[in-house]
Amino acid sequence: MSMGPTIWVLCDDRAGNVSQCLGVAEALDLPFEQKDIAYNGLAKLPNFLLGTSLQGLNAQSKSQIKAPWPDLVIAAGRRTAPIARHIKKASKGKCKIVQVMYPGNSGADDFDLICVPSHDQNSYSANEMTMTGAPHRVNQQKLNEAVAHWLERFSFLPQPRIGLIVGGATKNKAFSADMGKELGRKVNDIAKAKGASVLVTTSRRTGEAAEPLLEEITVPSFKFKFGDEGENPYFGFLALSDVLIVTGDSVSMCSEACATGKPVYIYAPEGMISEKHKRMVASLYEGGYAYPFAGSLDMKLTNKLNTTHEIAERIREIL
Repeated sequence: MSMGPTIWVLCDDRAGNVSQCLGVAEALDLPFEQKDIAYNGLAKLPNFLLGTSLQGLNAQSKSQIKAPWPDLVIAAGRRTAPIARHIKKASKGKCKIVQVMYPGNSGADDFDLICVPSHDQNSYSANEMTMTGAPHRVNQQKLNEAVAHWLERFSFLPQPRIGLIVGGATKNKAFSADMGKELGRKVNDIAKAKGASVLVTTSRRTGEAAEPLLEEITVPSFKFKFGDEGENPYFGFLALSDVLIVTGDSVSMCSEACATGKPVYIYAPEGMISEKHKRMVASLYEGGYAYPFAGSLDMKLTNKLNTTHEIAERIREIL
């Protein structure tokens, strides 16, 4: 009986990057090994100085990157690129290396596949594929498990259930208390008119806008504020909401919502999101994966986004 390919997933301290890589690995439906890595100060150097090396890793992480080499490495972000390239070189080119997001110009030709968000507006070369949104770990199996896990706890809430997934401020854009209050009021008014309930969660980046937003939700609801004790109901919200409203400041949150097959609306008022995020949101509208949220819900069906599985299919072609 022939053995399948050996797969390593490089997982660093960037939770978003790790989630993207694990989502792609899970979509392959093949066994894989998670390599948890940590950096030293040299990782801050430009990749053209680090080259194909492990110099940016601490001693413990270096010790686990050794032969026998895998057939495939999946990684994300600039700092993992020298490590993936080192593994390919050490395997004498036998290992295929796949990078989620552009790793920078240095050594980009070494990669067998680079998955580049269409909203990044790069020029693309032969080893690159464009993707709408970002890969993630939301899949039908996890949604089914979430239904079984959370259904009883949400049973007191009338349908339709409106899922409200709230991000917040980004590097150059604020999410003000007034924005939070406005969003909460609009969603509450819709829920009241429809006899609906609200499943609402905030994030670390919601900041000072969290309380004003949550105070506006007076209809039957399940509220989870970032920092609350207890189990995070995020997957339960994705699985058991009849419609989802998500803020447009997070590529991951928007992509995950659009992968559920539920109607999705994106809240992105003028001044809230960057130009890059505007392009991302526009690509979701153009693909029929979401609609803009302006204070009303038609509950129109949207297309289901399958970015993670599209990447997995491309990887199967090169393995």
